Amino acid sequence: MASLYVIGTPIGNLEDITARAARILASAPVVAAEDTRVARRLLAHLGAHPRLVSCHEHNWPRRRPELLSALAGGDDVALVCDAGAPAVSDPGAGLVAAVAAAGYDVVSVPGVSAVTAALAVAGFPADRFAFLGFLPRRRTERIAALSDAGESGRTLVIFEAPHRLRATLSDLAAALGNQPLAVCRELTKRHEEVWRGAAADAVEHFTEPRGEFTIVVGPPSGAAAATPPPAAAPEPYLAVAAARSALAQRRDAGMRARDAVAEVAAAAGLPRRRVYRLWIELSGPEQG
Repeated sequence: MASLYVIGTPIGNLEDITARAARILASAPVVAAEDTRVARRLLAHLGAHPRLVSCHEHNWPRRRPELLSALAGGDDVALVCDAGAPAVSDPGAGLVAAVAAAGYDVVSVPGVSAVTAALAVAGFPADRFAFLGFLPRRRTERIAALSDAGESGRTLVIFEAPHRLRATLSDLAAALGNQPLAVCRELTKRHEEVWRGAAADAVEHFTEPRGEFTIVVGPPSGAAAATPPPAAAPEPYLAVAAARSALAQRRDAGMRARDAVAEVAAAAGLPRRRVYRLWIELSGPEQG
């Protein structure tokens, strides 16, 4: 019976292709690719000439009958995305589910992953981590996602585009404070860079971001990071109301979010992340 091979491809350096992936791509009659132009370069490097089929997040439902027909006819199909593993912050999950539901084997051919590559060089605990992928575009939703993830005490892995990097780093500084992080740029490529420090300093470093970024945020320092904190007591309504009022006064006076949140959180005895959410509520749904 024919199979769908889900193939991990290099995230930059073509020498990172595995021997197994190269063999299957060279022998598979059909390759379903997120972008046929990107896939064609890899296949040319391997000397492979399969039938290329475009299969991305917008058209995969239309491609499904064609690819299922190829499998029914006995042809193996290889699925690739532009870089890394299909279906991990990339298209592929829908097709994999459809092929499995139709009764065909789905075979993983693992390769390079920006997630594990970044974790390996970041220097943070990786026995428990949370992969957030690409964060929401709206700032309020982004802050909420970061705050919720930060409560876990785990190392966080985030993908980000260059045009949104500085906004995300600013939100990381506001939501998680000075937790250490590693900003990994262009992993495995010629201009690879791993910058380590605090988010606020990273904003100053990456003044004109270029390339592809993977951000690894280390867990909070200290013993408290290893043990989940006890359940918090309900927040007193008066404390929250006073904090909201104090934030509004500081906002109207032109104070920066970071400074206002720090002052009010200390005065009200509320968690910094909770106070920052109040600031966002006051400020409205800004775009990052």
